[in-house]
Amino acid sequence: MIITFWSHEKEETAKTSSIAAITTLFTLENNFKCLLTQTHHRNKSLESCFWKIVDVEQNKFLEGKKGVELDTGIDGLLKLLSSNKLTPESITNYTKVIFKNRLEVLFGEKVKTAEEYEIIKSSYKEIIYSANKSYDLVFVDLTKGTDDIVAQDILKISDLVVVNVSQRMDVIEEYIRIAENDPLFDKKKTLLLLGRYDKFSKYSDKNIARETGIKQIYTIPYNTLFFEACNEGLVADFLIKYRNVDENDRNYIFVSETRKIVQAVLDKINEFHRG
Repeated sequence: MIITFWSHEKEETAKTSSIAAITTLFTLENNFKCLLTQTHHRNKSLESCFWKIVDVEQNKFLEGKKGVELDTGIDGLLKLLSSNKLTPESITNYTKVIFKNRLEVLFGEKVKTAEEYEIIKSSYKEIIYSANKSYDLVFVDLTKGTDDIVAQDILKISDLVVVNVSQRMDVIEEYIRIAENDPLFDKKKTLLLLGRYDKFSKYSDKNIARETGIKQIYTIPYNTLFFEACNEGLVADFLIKYRNVDENDRNYIFVSETRKIVQAVLDKINEFHRG
């Protein structure tokens, strides 16, 4: 099953940090073999949620050392694909493990120019489609917008789309107009998520639901410790430490709201398997 996180707006929606939180908590609490990947050009924000980024080009002494592989992630798979050697089973050889037999991350490409990216990005769909045969779930942090044909293709093969929006009525109304005219966003296969959520805003999830008629809106509240963890490669550590805190802990609301959308994703998975 392919679960894609997508946004139509240009402004920051905390989409990458949201998918990192949801996927991590999901795999901590459910027994699925999952792959997490992204389709952005030269963007290491997903990697930085789980590891401190080491730039091999600026640290030549690392080359050849044990544990440092230059052909990892999408780059390594592109070489397999170009030589007709890509198989679903081979993908795991190019990932990094977060939780053994539960969660792996496939890094994005490291090409240097936009022109190179335009050439190779059409391969993302085939890699994701192939991964879906080897993993129970593939979580995709997708490029914003629908103008890109590759983004459209990945949305078409997605079984669930988590639509990430900021806490602004004009943005949400724009998405509603898009969804009304685009079958890619069928209500049965979409969830609406407010990232970096501020419960004190007048545009609360309940007020937005009242204004728009959307029955269920999910949130990832802003949490200082969590967003620091995203910058320090400590998302997994954060959720392991705080996922069972009681309601008196400052992180309780963040974890409980994240758990709500984790449950919603699980419900969609069960619906999908029931047919």
